[in-house]
Order: sequence, then C-alpha cells, then structure tokens
Amino acid sequence: MELVWATGDFVIAGRPYPGFPILLWDSMESCAPANDFLRHYLLRGGIGSKKSWPSTARALYDFFSFLQSNDLDWRDVDRGEAKNLLAVYRDYCLIDYSLARSTTRQRLLYICKFYEHAQLAGWIRKLPFRHEERILKQAPRYFAHLDAKGGKVFANDIMPPLHRKLPKFLTLIEAKKLLSASENPHHRMIIRLALQTGLRREEIATFPLSYISHSHKAESGARNFRIRLDPFDGLGMLTKGSQPRDIYVSNRLVNDLYRYLVQVRGERSSLSHERHENLFLNQFGVPFSADGKGIERIVRSTGEKVGIRVHPHMLRHTYATHTLSMLQRSAGDIDPLVFVQRQLGHASIQSTMIYLHLVNEAADSAVLAYDDEINSFAESI
Repeated sequence: MELVWATGDFVIAGRPYPGFPILLWDSMESCAPANDFLRHYLLRGGIGSKKSWPSTARALYDFFSFLQSNDLDWRDVDRGEAKNLLAVYRDYCLIDYSLARSTTRQRLLYICKFYEHAQLAGWIRKLPFRHEERILKQAPRYFAHLDAKGGKVFANDIMPPLHRKLPKFLTLIEAKKLLSASENPHHRMIIRLALQTGLRREEIATFPLSYISHSHKAESGARNFRIRLDPFDGLGMLTKGSQPRDIYVSNRLVNDLYRYLVQVRGERSSLSHERHENLFLNQFGVPFSADGKGIERIVRSTGEKVGIRVHPHMLRHTYATHTLSMLQRSAGDIDPLVFVQRQLGHASIQSTMIYLHLVNEAADSAVLAYDDEINSFAESI
C-alpha cells in the first residue's frame, strides 16, 4: 500500500488539485474505494480545509495497510466473530502500537465516514458499527430544548472513550498581568481582541481593518456591535472551515480598535509601499502570515515576561469561560451556551459544553464585568 500526493497535473472537473492524496495498492493500481471516498469527502464539503487532507488520507492508508498485512477484506462487515473489523483495528492501534486515544479516535472517525460513504454507494449492506443513544450527563437545564431528544446524543460504539483534559484559561488577574506586560501597543490590541472576542489566531491575523472602520461609522445606541466574519467578502478573512459567522464586539472595544487604527497602525503601514487590508501588521508593515504563527509568538513571549505560559487558544478559552460564567449569572433572556457557541464558531454545541466544567473555576465575582474590566484596565496602562 502506498500513499502519494498529486502534482498540479491531477485535475478534477477541469480544476487542478496539487497535493491531493491518492492511495495505491502494492501493484501501483488505484485503491478505488478509498480514492472515491477521498474525492467525495475532501472535495464535496465534508472537509472545508486542505489542512485535513493529510490526516484523512493517512487514516485510510493505515487502515487499508492493516487489512492488507492481515489478509482481511474491508467489505467483510458480517464476520461471524466477536470483534468486527473496526474493533480489531481499534485494539491494534491502542494495544499493539500504543497510540494515543485521541489519535485512534481521529483515525476511526475518518474510517467510519468511509464506511458510511460505502453503504450509501451500495458497496456494503451494513455498517461495521452502530450508534447508541446516550443521555448527556449533567446536561444544563437550558440545553434540553436544543435537541428534540431532550439532551440525548448518538455515540459510535467503536470509539474508545476519550479522557479529555479540560482546557486551561487565565484568571482575570492573569489577563490583567498579560495586558500589563504588552508594552507594544500593537501587541496589546492583538491580545485584547483575543481576550474579548475569542477569535482564533488565524482569524486575528486576517481580520480586515474595514470591519472596524465600518462598525465605528455605524450609528447605534447598542452596547455591542455585530460584525460579520465572512471569508467570501473579498477582504481576506479566514475562518475555520470557511464558515461565515456573526460576532458581537463591545462598543468600547470597537472604539478603541478604531483609535488604534487611526492613531497607531499608520506607523507600521508606512513601512510598506503597498496598502494592506489586514488590521494588524508586523514590524515590517506587512500582514502576519495567514496561519497566525506570528500572533502565537507575540502572545507566548508576552506571557513569558510575567511568568505565564499562554498561547492564543488559551485566550480563546479565557473569553469563553468568563463569558459563559457571566451570562449564566446574569439570568437574562439569552441562552449562554448558544451565545458562546456562535461567538466561537463551534459547529456543534457539544464542543462548547466543555466550558461548563470550567465555570466553577471562574466563580470570582470580577468575571461578572469581564469585558468592562479588560476595557478599563487597558485604558489605564
């Protein structure tokens, strides 16, 4: 079994796809079922980013290599043995190769997607796994209406349980220390935007300046502005999976970002002969790389100044945890979990529920005015 990567000569529907994964048998013939799935899953909407091409392909490559070396047929889903094909492969990953549970789960996720595709294509009659209905433990009282089944979910019986570590977040005191350490005004605004919106590092790196200038011009008596993050508006905004979403940004933060845009950003923009649409520019007056690694270095180095190990995604966790706690305590009309889910751009509410386990750690009364605290403190330094 071989896994190769296509050149620019690989064309589908008149469009080249360099770097696209292709699986070959030892005879160098195409592994037709796997390649058909990859084209369907990676190019027709199942995966929204090229970054997932390698992980998806390697999962299929490893599975088919395992089957080949053990003289097993992937279509043999009606085996009369205690363990089906996927259960055998799961134990091979966990026991024989001591792979991490998260790695094994990721591989099985793609393999299960392959089998679902195979069933729809008529290649197999049944799936080598089943979904079991389970009730979410300690589901919040306001979560039941999000699911017609009242908080029940369907779980794959093949997946090994994942002992997920809770994400780390900053306390309000630590967030203030981080802002105090950011003497560079460009770095400070980057960190504030992350702390007060939960944006990913790629989203901060590609955040268009016109989002702020247009919001600032809008006349509104509301405390928050709604900003549309749209990868298709021609401004270069990148979001995970290229999914557009609306976020709410406080009036105070928008005004401060606008002052930064008018009074501070020009110094850096003058270093380049080109006009750049990105709000934030590096020390050479050009945008940060779209992957946001420059943002990562800024946040980490700033944290080191005050002895805090931090990265941009921790700032995202900080925003989510404190905001969820604040909304829960305010007892308003808005659903706290749904609001945070939409702000963060989570495709599933279950991804957001992890923060429910963190709110007890953020019970300090200062979080009730989290956004105002960050705004006021930032103004004083």
